[in-house]
Amino acid sequence: MPVLHKDDKAAERCPWCGTDRLYVDYHDKVWGRPEYDDLALFEKLCLDGQQAGLSWITILRKQQSYQAAYDFFDPEKIVQYDDNKIAELLTNPGIVRNKLKVKSIIKNARGYLGLKEEGTGFSRFLWSFVGNGPIQNNWRSIDEVPVTTPESEAMSKALKRAGFTFVGPTIVYAFMQAVGMVNDHLVSCPQHMQCRSPAQ
Repeated sequence: MPVLHKDDKAAERCPWCGTDRLYVDYHDKVWGRPEYDDLALFEKLCLDGQQAGLSWITILRKQQSYQAAYDFFDPEKIVQYDDNKIAELLTNPGIVRNKLKVKSIIKNARGYLGLKEEGTGFSRFLWSFVGNGPIQNNWRSIDEVPVTTPESEAMSKALKRAGFTFVGPTIVYAFMQAVGMVNDHLVSCPQHMQCRSPAQ
């Protein structure tokens, strides 16, 4: 069990966040809380793709730099990025300087706008894969928590068809956990009940 800060209320917080203050705050205030805003979901999906091969805390520490670099994840602006902008991004030390990952956010912006042009809201599109409400799990051990599910497989395939990249089923499931489409806080974690409340 992680060493706790004096002001921590969680005696048995989910172990994956360790003791890093940024990670603990993310666990307590963000992870697992249902998010329905189109642009907030777009940003989170893009950032989850950036963590491929890395740890989430690495991307979390760079989130503000990503927001500044990518016009606060405004798809209308991102789709205008040209080769000069891509070259600029590849010199930015505040983000992961991987050409495929840089281009993936641009492709994802196109996919987002493509869905919008079809009359499909991004939030409605994503939440449809979980029946429009959070799936409530009751895991007692971190070993019980899956890395993919049939829902994440289906969402991944649909996103790829829409033109998104870095949206494999494992990345998508991590995204679903983070934005509260599934409640994967362990039952021993105080946030488990906090994240159940919106769904009741």
